[in-house]
Amino acid sequence: MDLIRWTLIFLIFALIAAVFGFTGIAANFAYIGKILFFIFIVLFVVSLLFGRRQP
Repeated sequence: MDLIRWTLIFLIFALIAAVFGFTGIAANFAYIGKILFFIFIVLFVVSLLFGRRQP
């Protein structure tokens, strides 16, 4: 679950940057976090589909 950890790290960085007023940096961190989140969701669904199969 490394991908979800990176997503949460970028979310925290975006929140910290937003608090300090770095709006451009916060938007970039939020964008990267959103991309990683969607990749995580896709991988999660794929693992659910292929993990349920029995030989």
